Amino acid sequence: MDRIARIEPFPIHYPDPNDFNTIRRTVLVRVETDHGVVGWGECIAMWPEACKAVALVISEGLLPLLQGEPPQEIEANWVRMRRHVWWYGEGGIASLAISGIDMALWDIAGKIAGKPLYDLLGGLKQDRLLANASSHVNKKGEAACVAEVVGFFEAGFRSCKLGFAKKGESNIGGDPDTDVSFIRALRSALGDEAGILVDIGNGVRWDADTAISVANRMQALGIGWYEEPLYPTDDAGYRRLRANTSVRIASGEREFTEAGYRRQMEFVQAIDIYGVDPARVEGVTGFRRVDALATRFGKGMNAHAWSTAITTAASLHLSLASPNTEIFEYKPFGVVVQDDLVAEKLWHKEGWAYPIHAPGLGIEVQEAVVKRLAMP
Repeated sequence: MDRIARIEPFPIHYPDPNDFNTIRRTVLVRVETDHGVVGWGECIAMWPEACKAVALVISEGLLPLLQGEPPQEIEANWVRMRRHVWWYGEGGIASLAISGIDMALWDIAGKIAGKPLYDLLGGLKQDRLLANASSHVNKKGEAACVAEVVGFFEAGFRSCKLGFAKKGESNIGGDPDTDVSFIRALRSALGDEAGILVDIGNGVRWDADTAISVANRMQALGIGWYEEPLYPTDDAGYRRLRANTSVRIASGEREFTEAGYRRQMEFVQAIDIYGVDPARVEGVTGFRRVDALATRFGKGMNAHAWSTAITTAASLHLSLASPNTEIFEYKPFGVVVQDDLVAEKLWHKEGWAYPIHAPGLGIEVQEAVVKRLAMP
């Protein structure tokens, strides 16, 4: 039986064209068994100090805990990690560290079994998902922003998710009239059938009345969902929003744990679609637990896949093994951590996201690229 021999964190940085080449950061995790089986995971820590802290938790806390343990005993290893970090761990840095290791252990388990990750998760619940171009609205002027999104559909995408108030030259994001005008122009350009999802985003600070007004104006333009128009912990605001609009509301991207999502579903009762990132929510295991809650409460799931191809691969397996997903997000711009980090880029086919059938995550990480992107 294989045993965990090495766990190595790799903090990396890279320019993101979608953020006007702003430097983004994350931590990759390489786990190797004593028989040489290698698995990869990711911790989407984002900030330089957070990446360094995650790497420290992995190297000095979780490696000594897991070294010598069987990698296929994923649930036991996940519980072992969570119990170890009990004093500092219900969310935050510890959850990020657990995420990367857990993802890598699932990758190893699939490789040892000779099965793709979705098989280990109970098999495919969906054969394919709509491919969504997930982008930030950041070009200068409404016309340029509309033309960019039209280009995504011309390139084969069947849906788009648009983040407002991001870095760049656009004034879209924060002013209700400007934002509604953009969606109106985009709907006119794309026609009635195109899927448009709106992510109001962290850069906007609206009160509940404004969020309600914009929701109803955008609903009349046929948006598919309305994501995080209020701060994620504004429970009272989200309840008011839910009571005063019938547009679907999305949130949850900034939760870390199963317990956080359970609180949202049981007590807030305002969200329809939950964004979940396996590189943040304590890995594949954490995602599966949230997905089970979504099934129980009749909620939708949307896998966050915004960082590297490692998380994209995990998110794709998880999405297709879930009965609660309807789209799959891709970055519509070239970026090194999607294009070069793995031997074969993960991409849609004629506007659909299809399963990866190779064992484990089904990707071949290029270790030379990992080293080239290493944070100083």
